[in-house]
Amino acid sequence: MLKTRIITAVVLLVVVLAVLFSGSAPAVQALVALTFGAAVWEAFRLFTLRGAVVVALCWTAAFAYTFFFHDGLAQARFWFGLASAIWLLRFFPSLKLGLPGPQGFGNTLLAMVYAVTVVACFVAILVLFGRSPVYLLSAMAIVWMADIGAYFAGKKFGKRKLAPSISPGKSWEGAVGGWIAVLVLASATVLAAPAVPLLQDTVPVHLQARMGWGLALLALTVLVIASVVGDLFESQLKRRAGFKDSSNLLPGHGGVLDRIDALVPVLPLVALMGGWQ
Repeated sequence: MLKTRIITAVVLLVVVLAVLFSGSAPAVQALVALTFGAAVWEAFRLFTLRGAVVVALCWTAAFAYTFFFHDGLAQARFWFGLASAIWLLRFFPSLKLGLPGPQGFGNTLLAMVYAVTVVACFVAILVLFGRSPVYLLSAMAIVWMADIGAYFAGKKFGKRKLAPSISPGKSWEGAVGGWIAVLVLASATVLAAPAVPLLQDTVPVHLQARMGWGLALLALTVLVIASVVGDLFESQLKRRAGFKDSSNLLPGHGGVLDRIDALVPVLPLVALMGGWQ
């Protein structure tokens, strides 16, 4: 399993980097559309909706038309604000209050609302990539570092369960470890940026330049919290649906949504906080 997981991760990383730095807009659009379609299909499966494949294809076609061939990105801020409000007012509280049953109108409505946040995430991918591939990757790296730091800190120090009824393996110590890891990496990035040109167009450097150290670290803290909420919310969906993974599309990793769950609330926030122009 570990070997399969590593091979899949390496292949995915190579493909993503090759496409992002290819200079080919059609290649980037194809990758975004493929990933978006898979994520929406998996999301609808977690909500046990009938015809998930057909519905996902319709959403993907609408996404491509709106944001590749029309002027949908002109309303990007609307999508970011809407998604952030949904996470704050509906999905974050659900970690405490629970979700409706996996059948009925309430479940269907919630599925569509979650799909809206997935749309906003992929709009953010397009917008942040439009600034530069490095800027997009630096936003993703915040989530990756939070996850890595949480894993090792939780394994070493984890005692108090963060959300035992949703994800028993996560601990408060792990979450704090992930937060510290992000702040350390971000601070090192800002300090090293003057001597390393590649780091100058990254989210931590941009936030620090616009906000100063105090607010930038606060903004990064909010992003770490959002990443934890995104991860826990997808775990909540899987537990409710009785699924171990969102799908088996990625050998050793589960599904696409399993890999981007924490990015869904974070990337729109990055765009709102740091801008892209």
